[in-house]
Amino acid sequence: MTGGTLLEERLMTSDNECGTERAEVLKEQYGRQVIRVGRRVLRSTGWWTPAVHELLNHLQERGFPYSPRVLPTGERGLEALSYIAGEAGAVGWARVVDLDGLRQFARLLRRYHDAVRDFRSTSGSIWATSDRSPGPGEIICHGDFGPWNVVWRKGRPVGILDWDFAGPGRPIDDVAYALEYCAPFRDDDSAMRWLGYSSPPDRRRRIEVFFDGYGGDVPPDMVDQVASRQLLDISRVAQLAVRGVEPQATWVATGLMDELHRRARWTVEHRELFE
Repeated sequence: MTGGTLLEERLMTSDNECGTERAEVLKEQYGRQVIRVGRRVLRSTGWWTPAVHELLNHLQERGFPYSPRVLPTGERGLEALSYIAGEAGAVGWARVVDLDGLRQFARLLRRYHDAVRDFRSTSGSIWATSDRSPGPGEIICHGDFGPWNVVWRKGRPVGILDWDFAGPGRPIDDVAYALEYCAPFRDDDSAMRWLGYSSPPDRRRRIEVFFDGYGGDVPPDMVDQVASRQLLDISRVAQLAVRGVEPQATWVATGLMDELHRRARWTVEHRELFE
């Protein structure tokens, strides 16, 4: 991703982008900035941006109200998306601890999957981690559907953020990714210390509630699906790091890959907690 910490400086010196509105840094991490200017969110583009914009435009045409809209920007290497007001990031973890919030979280994912089912890219299908179109039984997954990427307002989800890692996959891939974080596929200490649980989570029950919101029965191989999705994520992190994408490049350099492998092993070794 280009632009880095120079993004705010570029905006401050661009009358076309800022006008008289103040630029607010929403996020600055690993050399990347996300800037809000009025009702627009601006950040640097990647090689995947044309395909993602085509996806977002499709969702707008379908009347899907939870995705940002692509807005015009006169500067090369910069994208502008509509700002979705509400609470996101760390707040999202607490929202899905509550069973009703978990159910709404899952229902939101299903609504996205329904809206994207007939999408076919015409831009060449160059995604962040793939350069192919969906195969039989596949859709364009969000790819990063975690609690931190959902916007909440008055206790209800109103938006989905960060579409950079969208790409072809089975719907269950998005489901497995979401369940890793909201079942959660973590030990009790981590769940209570970091994820907002006041007591050890009933993971079986939470998976059932998730599918109550998403629709359908819990697959008998759900644990294996989560483990498989964790291994896929490890592969994608390594792939993006090689190309210098942040934060993946820093994650690999600082040893996070070992932690990701430990998480995948923990899932397989503690399947009795989920089945």
